[in-house]
Amino acid sequence: MRKTIGGREFAEMILCCSAVLDEHRQQLNDLNVFPVPDGDTGTNMSMTMAAAAQALRENAPPAVGEAANKAASALLRGARGNSGVIMSLLFRGMAKSLKGKTDCTAAEWSKAMSDGVDAAYKAVMKPAEGTVLTVSRRAAETAATLVKGGVADIEDLLSGALETARETLAQTVEMNPVLKKAGVVDAGGQGYVWILTAMLQCLNGTFTAKAPAAETKEKADFDKIDDKDIVFTYCTEFIVARERERSPELLRTFLNSIGDSLVLVEDDDIIKVHVHTDAPGRALTEALRYGSLQTVKIENMRNQHTQMADAEKPAPEEPAEPEFAPAEKEVGFVAVCAGSGMRDLFLSLGADRVVTGGQTMNPSTEDILTEVNRTPADTVFVFPNNKNIIMAAEQCVPLTEKKVRVVPTTTVPQGVSALAYMEPDRSPDELEEAFRETSEHVHTALITYAARDSEYDGQTIRAGEHLALLDGRLLGSYPDVDAVFADLNRALAELEPEFLTVYYGADVTFEDSQDAKACLSEAFPDADISVVDGGQPVYYYMIAAE
Repeated sequence: MRKTIGGREFAEMILCCSAVLDEHRQQLNDLNVFPVPDGDTGTNMSMTMAAAAQALRENAPPAVGEAANKAASALLRGARGNSGVIMSLLFRGMAKSLKGKTDCTAAEWSKAMSDGVDAAYKAVMKPAEGTVLTVSRRAAETAATLVKGGVADIEDLLSGALETARETLAQTVEMNPVLKKAGVVDAGGQGYVWILTAMLQCLNGTFTAKAPAAETKEKADFDKIDDKDIVFTYCTEFIVARERERSPELLRTFLNSIGDSLVLVEDDDIIKVHVHTDAPGRALTEALRYGSLQTVKIENMRNQHTQMADAEKPAPEEPAEPEFAPAEKEVGFVAVCAGSGMRDLFLSLGADRVVTGGQTMNPSTEDILTEVNRTPADTVFVFPNNKNIIMAAEQCVPLTEKKVRVVPTTTVPQGVSALAYMEPDRSPDELEEAFRETSEHVHTALITYAARDSEYDGQTIRAGEHLALLDGRLLGSYPDVDAVFADLNRALAELEPEFLTVYYGADVTFEDSQDAKACLSEAFPDADISVVDGGQPVYYYMIAAE
């Protein structure tokens, strides 16, 4: 019988949670019902929990309150995607409940679970049933009922909560219409069930998942490249979490066929790649056949204003960037996007800092916070430009002395249009109102590819097919781009656009972009149509309609 939990036990539970999420991350990713490439739930939950595991692995406080607070702080800063943020809030509420406690009883653990659920519900503006929120709430309610009935054994408490969580998880397929159509349970809810499972198994000594991999310390050294030596345009670096039994040598052969300056380092858990190529999107798409992307960096070497870092020969004239920039102006701007062209565009519109990220690579709260702190302004506006990054951005608000205002842009074109209408003489309140109003009038069409075979909204979709979306709604799947534009133009016609801006991606040539423009011009002869080299991965085209 286990009547109390201390800091050491709590730390071991977090390590087990990290291990089980790492082991099952692909299974969680596969529960995502939408077929487009996205910031998958399994990857986001796994990487978020790994931040807490790393913090406690280095130093686990003996008091449960201190251990819970350390885990919650790491989770908050490491949170990625909505699922990661919600998970961090569940543990933040628990940490506040356990504050000051050396050990906690079953009753105190039950209250901590309930306080965690309350914290998560308060942070979500429109809580939806059939999600991790429902699963965690019902599990906490069962724990409270058991305590009222006299249960004092924490293992019995967790066992009862886990049983309810599993039952609720099975019901999520009926609670959510999208899940019902796809015939799957909620991915975040499944992750929470595995968290409770890992906690219980950790306490009763039956935990069997593989140990989490230690954070790799090796870092490939890349020599700086003179402009005259540049053959391919994009310096592409990424890390893949190995999740499939495919030889990295096949990836090496493929990357050599589309680029040069290849450095590929592998171990049992990750593949780290550096390559120069004109097709970074193809490189990332191929990498997804080996596992999920953990980090991605793409830079246009011809447009870089700084040289590549040389670890052996640091440039003394380049001072280190301040961790916290003092305010030199009233307002500043941070934008999230992927692609060198999009980065340059945001900077030209007045963004002070750009966070690399977006679809398939949701940045953490810490990533966003770092750039907020480096912005030399008292008030900093953040444009997440992705619905799965908004919550992570909002977590920056209490973590900095700067006044952070998150503009809830859900697409990159929304962020571009909002920032383009920035008037420097307006007050922060006036700017925020203008940014929100402008972004709400921007319709976004996306052309991408199907990341997996799926059945969605009555349509059979095959991996690799072209997909068209308008304001998040799937229009259909198509064998080629011509068929995509035929349907897309019909959908755009209902909006009667006056302005169309086409941002073409890393895998699209200039000539192809002009063909796309011609197709739009034929359908909308009176519209003002612009074409911009965005260089973004994942999306062949992002089209703003206003």
